[in-house]
Amino acid sequence: MSSSPFEIVEPAAQCSPFVFNSPHSGTAYPRSFLNSSRLDSSSIRRSEDTFVDELFAGVVELGAPLMRAHFPRAFLDVNREPYELDPAMFSGRLPAYVNARSIRVAGGLGTIARVVADSEEIYRDRLPVAEGLDRIERIYKPYHAALRDRLAETMANFGVAVLVDCHSMPSTARGLENRPRPDLIIGDRFGTSCAPGLADTAIALLSDLGYHVGRNRPYAGGYITEHYGRPQSGLHALQIEVNRGLYMDEQRFRKTAGFDALAQDLALFAERLMALALYSGAVADAAE
Repeated sequence: MSSSPFEIVEPAAQCSPFVFNSPHSGTAYPRSFLNSSRLDSSSIRRSEDTFVDELFAGVVELGAPLMRAHFPRAFLDVNREPYELDPAMFSGRLPAYVNARSIRVAGGLGTIARVVADSEEIYRDRLPVAEGLDRIERIYKPYHAALRDRLAETMANFGVAVLVDCHSMPSTARGLENRPRPDLIIGDRFGTSCAPGLADTAIALLSDLGYHVGRNRPYAGGYITEHYGRPQSGLHALQIEVNRGLYMDEQRFRKTAGFDALAQDLALFAERLMALALYSGAVADAAE
C-alpha cells in the first residue's frame, strides 16, 4: 500500500466552498489481503471506482480540494458506518456495538465487504476480529477525521460547504443487460442531504452538456452523503455516479478514447456548478 492510505490534493488556494471526495478509487492492494483472497487479480477489482479520482482531478486547478483513497474498496469501505460488519466473516466475537443487521451487511457489502460488486466471495477463510477492527482504527477513522476537518475548515472560511462525493457505476445492472443505465446519476438522499437547488443545478448543467442524467435511483447516496449532508446547517452533500461505459473498458480496467472528453466535461461541469451554486441561490441562503 502507498505510504499513506489516502490524501487530500490541495489547490494553490481554495476559491470556493466545494470539497470533492473519491473514496472508492484506490488501487493499492496490500499483499496480505491479496493472499487471503480467493479471487484473481482482475475479479478482486470489480468494486473499484477505477479512474474516478483522475476524472475529477481538474477540480484542483479550479480551486477545490480533492480527497482520494489509495486503499481499495474491497479492503475497506469508508462509505459505510464505521462498524457495519458481518459476524459470519470473522473468527471470534465482534464487539456488541457492531451493526450486523444493516441491509448493506446482508448484501455482503459492509464496512469490510464479504463480496465484490458482482457477489463473488472475497475471502478463503474467516478473518480474525482484531484484523477487521485494526483496518477501521488505522484507516477508516483517520479518513473521516481528515474529511471532517477539511469540511470544517471550508465552513469556517466560506460560511458554507459543499461535499461532492464521486463514484462510478457499471454500465449495466446484473440481469438487466438490455437496459443501459443513465450516463450519470445525481444523488441527494431524496432531497435531504443538500438544498434542492443544488441537485437541480447539477442535473441541469450535466444535461446541457449532452448527458442523460438520473436522480437518486438506484443510487441516492451512501453513508458519506447521508452523514455529512446537513443543509440546515450550511453543509451540503451531493453524490455523483459516472457510468463506466463512458470512459473505460470494464473488463480490462483500461481507459478508452472517451476518457479525456469526459474529464474535460466534468471539469467544465464543476466550474459551472461552483460558480452557480452560490450565486443562483442553490446554497445562497446558508452562505448569508
